[in-house]
Formats: sequence, C-alpha cells, structure tokens
Amino acid sequence: MSVRKSIPVDLHTRPVDLNHVVNLLEDRFSCNLVDRHLHALKRVVKHYQFGFPIKDLVQVFKILNLCAEKVRDQDAYIQPICEVLKLCGLPFLKEKSSDESNFAQVVSESISQMGYLLRVPSAEVRLQICDSIMRLYSKEPPKQEFEEYYPTSKSYNMQMIEESGVVETLIMGLTLVGSQPEVKLQIIQTLQCLSYSSAMNCNLMLNAQAASKICRSLNDPDPSGQLLFWSSEVLWNLLEQASKKELVNQLSNFECINALKEAFLNQMVNGYSLSDRQLRNDLLVITTSLAEHPMIPMIETGFTKLLIMFAAFPEVKSHNPLVHGLKISSSNEDFEMKKLFFNLLVALINDLASIQLLSEGGALLALFHYVKPNENPGVRYWSPAQFEELQLHALATLISVAPVMVDDYMNCQGNTRLLLLLDWCVNQDPYFGKGNSFHAAGGRGSKKAQKHYCLRLLRSMASLGEELINQNLYDQGVIPQLLDVLKGMTNSLEEETKINLDMQTDILIILSSICEHDIHRKELFGAFGVEIVIKLLKIDPTKFYSGIGHNRLLLSTVDCIWCCIVGCSTAEDSFLEMGGIFLLLDFLEASSKRMHNLILGTLLELCDNSKTIHHINVWRGKNDSTAASLLLYLWREEEKEMRVKRDAQGRILDAKKPLIGIMQDEYGITTLPANCLSPAVIDVSENSRVKIYSIFCKLGFEDLPGLSAYDYITLAIVHRYLDFKVGGVWNEIEKEFKQEAVHPINPDLESMHIITKHYENLGRQLAQHQTDILENQQKQILYDEQQMYAEIKHNHKQRELSKKSWQKYVARTSNHKILKEAKKHQEHTIESSKLKKKGLNINVRTTQIGGLYTTGFWGRLVTIESTPPELLGGPLSPVNLKIKGTCRNGAAMKSADAGNEIKNKSCSVSIK
Repeated sequence: MSVRKSIPVDLHTRPVDLNHVVNLLEDRFSCNLVDRHLHALKRVVKHYQFGFPIKDLVQVFKILNLCAEKVRDQDAYIQPICEVLKLCGLPFLKEKSSDESNFAQVVSESISQMGYLLRVPSAEVRLQICDSIMRLYSKEPPKQEFEEYYPTSKSYNMQMIEESGVVETLIMGLTLVGSQPEVKLQIIQTLQCLSYSSAMNCNLMLNAQAASKICRSLNDPDPSGQLLFWSSEVLWNLLEQASKKELVNQLSNFECINALKEAFLNQMVNGYSLSDRQLRNDLLVITTSLAEHPMIPMIETGFTKLLIMFAAFPEVKSHNPLVHGLKISSSNEDFEMKKLFFNLLVALINDLASIQLLSEGGALLALFHYVKPNENPGVRYWSPAQFEELQLHALATLISVAPVMVDDYMNCQGNTRLLLLLDWCVNQDPYFGKGNSFHAAGGRGSKKAQKHYCLRLLRSMASLGEELINQNLYDQGVIPQLLDVLKGMTNSLEEETKINLDMQTDILIILSSICEHDIHRKELFGAFGVEIVIKLLKIDPTKFYSGIGHNRLLLSTVDCIWCCIVGCSTAEDSFLEMGGIFLLLDFLEASSKRMHNLILGTLLELCDNSKTIHHINVWRGKNDSTAASLLLYLWREEEKEMRVKRDAQGRILDAKKPLIGIMQDEYGITTLPANCLSPAVIDVSENSRVKIYSIFCKLGFEDLPGLSAYDYITLAIVHRYLDFKVGGVWNEIEKEFKQEAVHPINPDLESMHIITKHYENLGRQLAQHQTDILENQQKQILYDEQQMYAEIKHNHKQRELSKKSWQKYVARTSNHKILKEAKKHQEHTIESSKLKKKGLNINVRTTQIGGLYTTGFWGRLVTIESTPPELLGGPLSPVNLKIKGTCRNGAAMKSADAGNEIKNKSCSVSIK
C-alpha cells in the first residue's frame, strides 16, 4: 500500500508562481536584482523538493536557461542551477496516468534541454547534470505518493531519456570539457550507464561519433586512473548493442587503433594489480572483436605483430625487449588472458594478410605445445585443470587456424602429434578429466573431450583435399587406426550422445576424404570397413530428427559408401554380400527427402557392378513393394514438389513442357551469357529425376516386377526423360532468340521448328500411350471381373447339380418305385452300350453282382461303417470276404461257417 505524503509548504510565504519567477528573470527592469532572483530560486527549490510536476517542466527549464545566460556575468547563479538540476534527477510527478502520454514530448524536450546546459562553463553544473541524468535513468522511483501527485515509473523515465537524444549532447560535450578531467570522467560514466542495456542509446551515441571520440581519448591525462576503465566499458557496450558496421567504420583509422594499441601495451607490460590485469583482458576482448574485420588497420599500425608475439609467449621464445620482464602466472586473470589470445588468433585469420605474420610469429607451434598427452604435460605455469582447458581450447583454435597454414602444420608434424594424442585417447589407461570448460562438455572423468577435438582437427585437415596431408596420414596408418576406433565406438554399449555421434561422423568424413580418389586406400578400407558401415546403415531412420546428430551420421555413412567402397571391386563385393544394397534401399524407402539425392547417387554408382542389378530386383520393401515401384514413387513425389502438370492418373497435360514445373515456367526465360547454364540444364542438378532415370537405364525398362498401371504411366515418362530434356533445351533456345530479337536464317529456323515440333509430337504420342495403358487396365479389370462372375456362376451351377444329385439319391433310397425306374434306366444304359455285332471273338463279362440288395452302385470291394461297439458289446469278429452280402466290420458273428444271422441292426456301405 502506498503512503500518502503532503508537500510541505512554508506558511509564511505565498505559493510559488513559476511564471512570476520567469518574468522576474526576464524583466529588463529587474535583471540586475540578483538577490531577489536567488531568493525566488530558493523558494522554487524548497517548494518542489520532492520533484517537479510534468506540467511545470516548461517553466522550470525556461528558468534554468535564463539562469545559464546570467552565469557568464554572475557566478552566484551556479548554486541555484545545481539545486534545481538536482531536483530534475528525481522522478517527475503526474496528477493522473494520462499525463505520461500527454506530456511525453514536453518531458523529452526538457531532458534534452538538461543536456544542453553543459554549455555552462562550470564544472559543478556539469557534474550535477551527469548525476541527475544517471539518477533519473537508473534509480527506482519512491513507492509513496504525494498529495495529488504520483511519481513517473522508471521505465517511463528511461524511455524519455532515450527519445530525448541527450546521449548525443553528452558526446558533443566531451569536446567542451578537455580542461576538466573530472567532468570528462563523469560524462564517460554517464554514457556507460545509458549504454549498458539500451541499443537505442548506443546507436544515438554512434551517430555522434562516440566510438571514435572515446577511443582517441583512452590515453588522455587522468588523475583518477579510471578513465581508461570506464571508456573501455562504453566501447564494450557499443560492441554489444550498437551497429557493428558503423562502429568499425568509426574505429578504422590509425589514430584510434594506435590509441588502443598504446593502452593495451601499457596494461600488458606495466599492469601488476588485479584491476590492471582485468582491464588488460577487457581491452583484449575489444581488440579481438575489432580484429575480425579486415578493414581495421591492425597490421599497418603494428598491432597485429605485437599481439601475435604476446599470444605465442612463453611457448615460443622471443628476443623482443617487451617480453623480457613479462611474467605469466597461473592466476585466473592470466589464465583468462591466454584463452583470449587463442580467440584472437582465430579472429586474425579473417584478414589473409595476417597469415604471414602468424607464421613468422610461430602461432601454430605455440598451439601445438598443448597437443600432447595430459599425463606429463611438462608445463610449469598451469595446473592440470588449467592445462586441460588450454589443451582443448588450443585444439579448437587449431581447427580454424591450421587449415589456412598448411605448410606450418606440416612443419610442426601436425599429423604425427594428433595421431599420438588420439592413440593416448583410446588406450585403456585411466584418466580423470576435469571437464571445467565449454570445450570439455560431456568429457568429465574421461578422455572423450580430447578425442572429440582431435578427430575434429583431423577432419578439418583431411577435408582440405591436400594430397600432401592425406598421403602423410595414409603413410602413418590412419585408416586401420580410425577403423579400430570406429569399431570400438559402434560396439560400445555406451549411451548415444551428441559427442559420440559427432566423433563417429568425423571419422567417416576423414576416411571419405582420404579414400575418395585412391583405389589402394579403398582396398585397405576393405571388408573390415564395410562391416562397420553395414552396422551403421542399420540405424533406425526415424532417428534422423533426433536432434543429437543422427542426421549427420547417416549422411556421412552414405557418403563413406560412395567414397570408400564404390569403385573398388573387392569392397563392392563385400558390400553386396553383406546385404548393403538391401539396407540402402530400406534406408531410401524410410528416409526423408533430404537424403534421397545422396542415396540415389550412391546406388547409381554401385549399378556399374553387374551383381548390383540382381540385388535391386530381388529387394522387397513395405507391402512387398519392389525397387522399381519405389523409384517411380520417388519420381512422382519429385514432380509433385516441382508442381509439374499432370492429371489425376499421372498423364502428361502439356506436351510442349512435359518436364517443367509451374514455378520454373512462371520464372520464364531470361537472357544469360553463353557461359551460364540455362534453367533446363540447372534443373538436372536440382532434383533427383536424372539419377532415377540413370538407374532405370541400368535396370532396363521392361520386365520390371511389381509394377501397377499407375507405375507404367510414370515409367513411360522416365523412359523418355532424355528426349524431353533435349526438347526443353530447344524450347529455351527458341524463346531466347525471340526475346533477344535474333532471327536465324531460314534453314536454321526451319530446322529448329522441325526439332521442337518433333519433341512436341513425342509428348503427345506418350500422352496417348499413357491413355492406352489406362484403357488396357480398364479392359483387364473388366475381363477379370467377368472371369470372376463366370467362376461364381459355375460354382452355383455345380452346387445346383450336386443338390439335384443328392435329391435323386434320397428319392431312390426312400421311394421303391423310383428305385425300380432307376434300375431299369441303368440296365437299359448298360444294354445300349454293348456291342451289337456278333461273331467277334470277345469275352463279354457281366456287369452285375448277383444277390446284391442295396440301393447303390457297387464294385467288388466295399467298406462297411460298423455299428458302434458300445451299442452291441463284445469284440468284433473278422470278416470272411468270400461271403456275399455280409458286413465286414461291426457285425457280431458267432461263426462264419455256421451262417448265423447278422445281429447288427444297421450297416452302412460305401464303395471303396
């Protein structure tokens, strides 16, 4: 809850009328009444001791400006001005919330007027102006409310100061206070306060040339010893908040850089206290930020050479007298300085002219001083934890610096040093890493961080394509060494982390860079390397977007197949034997579009091996899809993304532009020089259609398994891809001629029309062929449907016949009359089938069985289903097959010779 306070008012005086005070100061009849003026000003200060209302600011600053004019003749006005300015450092007062927006312009202009009062040639007034501006900007307003008034918020005050542009006035005021060092220091402190968190103030300061003015004054006389510190703080704020381009433009002159060089050299050589070393490091940070821009005259002023000498000390000895008495301890400030020098070396390589100075200063040798096992580093300056951090930082610096200094890298035997460090990283000797830095993330208690940066540096050097480096790595046995490391990582049960995946990726890239153009190195990669690649190919493609590096690992794995396996027959055969083609096709089916181009390119290269074609044809994917159908699906997806004109069935709609997408068509034809590629040619490298076409050229366009009619429609386009592409180029030539108003001679023009017409007719013929494919498909579907209906009809007919046969059979067994008719029909049929001619020597046998009294048609052997024994009881007797009309099984017979009656009541007989 806010506390209300009333503004105390002197009971013996009348309320202050600011207009009356203004008139008193302006009136020519009272202009010399100094005592009355001072008394009136004292009453104003006493009345507004809690701050000025927003509505009265116009009169208040009018009074201040009048007093400022009188100071020239009368110093007595200085004290009242300071007292009024002190009240201006308090939050302004408002009667209602809308006053802030209604009087915003008044407040902004008033603060601007406060800055203009720096013209008063009084150190006391200038100091008070700076103090009031800082308090108004940074101090929180009181929470209590006064009678009828509320203080403005801190954010409002900050906003008004930013909009007033008072920082520009303060910068311009620096030129007025050359003889007042304490005022200059106070202005710099004020600028530091205003620029700490305000980008707007920083940019306004740059508009007033703040960077140039402050940098030039770094070494000005300063009794307090604080000017350099506060100036560096302001420059640091400008680097972080303001426009970097404008800042560099202001500092890119010899005077500024010489001033910065002198300030840094003084702190480097003569600074011994803790604050001196901290200030030295701050200046080094500012210098590093500026060194990133080649337009800064670092080399011309000799600053670069000086910095490189300090950066390489004490690892590289120097005879320069500046470093003879220089001592570097293991203190935090010196340790921080060493790391800052590493960052500076990275910044310096942005200017190619600095590389020669880096080479002469032994920068690479100083960095390689830390590329050694940590067991016995032999460095007396640093503790083990500090050495580990510097070691990792040096490796990170070498990743950027070594690729531009290849000769120095080889002279320092960089490959040998790195391979020895890598060998130490992978051995089983215990090592407890401190893991105290950014570069040691994830490597605490192990050598993982060292291995990570060692592999990253090897990758940077191998990726340069310098045969001297790669041959040196090959001669030192880097291929089997890296394969052993990679196998250990893939077989490890350790959790997959970003660092582990990054290291595997780096190894694959190194191997790809070394083996890409040398068949002997690919042979050394051999089956052992293929086995590791096969294992990596089995990574679940859904992890591609895991966010920890699976995408890079999968990309580098496919690239390794292309560079280390393709082209070497033994490696290719091993890859095929281990099912590599199947895994590549599985990966192609499951991966995202970003991977398709690389995988298709690898498959195309492998298709030069005749054994690959069989593997591709044998492969089956999801839903039993074939490789041909998968490739055609990818072709359709590519054209869908390009928005090529196709109908719902995939047929060609525009015979003139069968391969051109809508976006490319809308782009149109532009006049290009002869050495520039046209859009039709560029299209070949921008999508994967040409790779799919080339693979089909290896597979063939006929007798492909598992294709639907939809696939055949797409296959027809793929088959004519090259023809359509040539036609597209001729169309571009024709349009360019029209656009450039070039008229070929009649024979050439006629030939061009014939060619374009031919390819257009080819597109129409293909569209008609696609229509025929659809019609044949419809006919086949109709024929299959009719066949299915015929089969259903035949099945129903058979069921009817079977039903009628059963009904006749039942009728014969239940109706004696029907049985006799059937018997007669049977005998008539038998008689009619006999030969009518006599005299032939033919033995005619009877077709009937005598004594048969059943209703079926029987042969001489029958199978009898017995009455269940649980109904008759007793063992079953054997059957005498010679007895006619008896049951074989299930009959309870006492004696076959006696001819007793059969006691079973039911006996079913079936023909055998």
